[in-house]
Amino acid sequence: MPKYLVGYFATALAFCLLDAAWLGLIAVDFYQSELGPLLLDQPNLTAAALFYLLFIAGIQIFAVHPARGNLRTAAGNGALFGFFTYMTYDLTNLATLREWSQLVVVVDIIWGTVLTALASVAGCWATKLKH
Repeated sequence: MPKYLVGYFATALAFCLLDAAWLGLIAVDFYQSELGPLLLDQPNLTAAALFYLLFIAGIQIFAVHPARGNLRTAAGNGALFGFFTYMTYDLTNLATLREWSQLVVVVDIIWGTVLTALASVAGCWATKLKH
């Protein structure tokens, strides 16, 4: 399997496992209390799948590949990618939605930054092993 596919799958595995733990176990009550009326009863799985597939490709393009095997660089690039993408999402929602929580903005940006950094390191590490 080409090293880029290994990196993509390692990034996807880390990202999905960590995000599932965050959204399904750790922060589920937080999001429910902060955004309850805005949440769907069931998530739109098509939209979720597209987000994960494309965001993980973005992590590859902007964090894993430019790192060229350097885990610190992958972490830094991943943190920046996560910060700017989650910040864009949350601040846009804060600017356009009536009941978007300011606390969610802060927590979500921090989570997106950390999550993307960790997933980037996982992808970089796996790519480095394949090399």
